[in-house]
Amino acid sequence: MKLKHAFLIILLVLIIDQWSKIYIKTHFILNEAVTVFSWFQIYFVENEGAAWGTKIPGEYGKLILTLFRIVAVIGIGYWLVSAVRKQQPKILIICISLILAGALGNIIDSVFYGIIFDHSYGNIATLFAENPYGTLLHGKVVDMFYFPIIDTTLPSWVPIWGGERFRFFEPVFNVADSAICIAVGLMILYHKKIFPKN
Repeated sequence: MKLKHAFLIILLVLIIDQWSKIYIKTHFILNEAVTVFSWFQIYFVENEGAAWGTKIPGEYGKLILTLFRIVAVIGIGYWLVSAVRKQQPKILIICISLILAGALGNIIDSVFYGIIFDHSYGNIATLFAENPYGTLLHGKVVDMFYFPIIDTTLPSWVPIWGGERFRFFEPVFNVADSAICIAVGLMILYHKKIFPKN
């Protein structure tokens, strides 16, 4: 597989990812939801941290996280170029391309969204706003896909959690996150082909 094919995969994922995020940001108020099916919602949230909203505490936590993501993307990019040059399996190159595209998609939010959008609290955000909500490297990642496949109250006889609300699947995610998850799933599925034993 050639490098230009990998770049096409990355570009396609980035276009879909950024289009969906910009659409949500400019058409939804924060925490607004539209039910598509009983088990699927378009639900606009913003993530200030890493996966599942995990944050690095402190004044520079967000900056450290964004810089870490940039360093990780450089490493993944090197891995991609190396895999293409070594003519490694096509499925591996596709997986690396999806991971790189997903990482880049969320980095764009972290790096630029704070300076091109105003806030979404109680109003629809404006693209290229006069009063942006943040600064360079301090943007929030836009998430919108929510699958509350199971939303119930646990029976009282269940130890510890009895009577509490239970939801599966709880995380809200985006196209970039999906690309990374698909890549990891493919790597697990095709691990013998991707990482053959000598």
